Amino acid sequence: MTPYQVLNTGARIPQVGLGVYKITGPGCSKLVYAALAAGYRHVDSAAFYQNEAEVCKGISQWLADNPGTKREDIFYTSKIWDTDHGYDKATKAIAQALERASPIGYIDLLLIHSPQSNYEARHGTWLALQEAFAKGTVKNIGVSNYGIKHLEELLAYPDLKVKPAINQFEVHPWLGRKELIAFCRSKGIAVEAYSPLARGQKANDPYVAEIGKKYGRNAGQVLIRWSVQNGLIVLPKTATESRLASNLDVDFTLSDEDFAALSALDEHYVSGWDPTTYPLDSEATLICT
Repeated sequence: MTPYQVLNTGARIPQVGLGVYKITGPGCSKLVYAALAAGYRHVDSAAFYQNEAEVCKGISQWLADNPGTKREDIFYTSKIWDTDHGYDKATKAIAQALERASPIGYIDLLLIHSPQSNYEARHGTWLALQEAFAKGTVKNIGVSNYGIKHLEELLAYPDLKVKPAINQFEVHPWLGRKELIAFCRSKGIAVEAYSPLARGQKANDPYVAEIGKKYGRNAGQVLIRWSVQNGLIVLPKTATESRLASNLDVDFTLSDEDFAALSALDEHYVSGWDPTTYPLDSEATLICT
């Protein structure tokens, strides 16, 4: 059974979840169903992924086939994309996300996907999220790819009623983000790590492989375990059903020495995009990759 963390709302979130970026079509529903069968209880989607409906279909089918599992046992996340920033656009985007989630009734966590707009647009988006939270159709709200300056801006909103429950951004041993993690924790914001395997770009690192041999684990399991042991909520992604169980099987403990050695690999290596550095007060030009 995957461990849980408790968010600042009191909600419990499974510490290991399934990321589904670039997994679309009927195969996505099938993969989500297989993940739930393997023991996952946390799936992370987004409007930008164009698979919210498929993810929710997979969850709904699993619940129908397995009445012993309740809806509240599964944690479903989605995100509002950059082009839907601003109160009016975000309100519409939230309604659309909820419509796509209608087979499962509600959204457990809705995030602003990145800070790539401007103050007015980010502020309006947060107001729309606060309204959805107040209605109860979205159980938790948060942000993704926010740097310290973006979080400081949000926490200073004069009409702030709900603090972010989570900030989701890229973290792995080669991108430790100690300062950002420490800031989030100081504000009661949980940290969720995507690309915990550095998008496979460090898959052949001999040091990680050597540590894996010591514990009888593969490199992916070592890296996921490092995130778990670092107190992060972690989102390994796979499109391969055979790897689902492996990525969830991280119930072992790295020694203090091995954990420190992995942490020492930090070289600020960004494997994808990095909106945490996006300027606060400029108009947005999408820079996603």
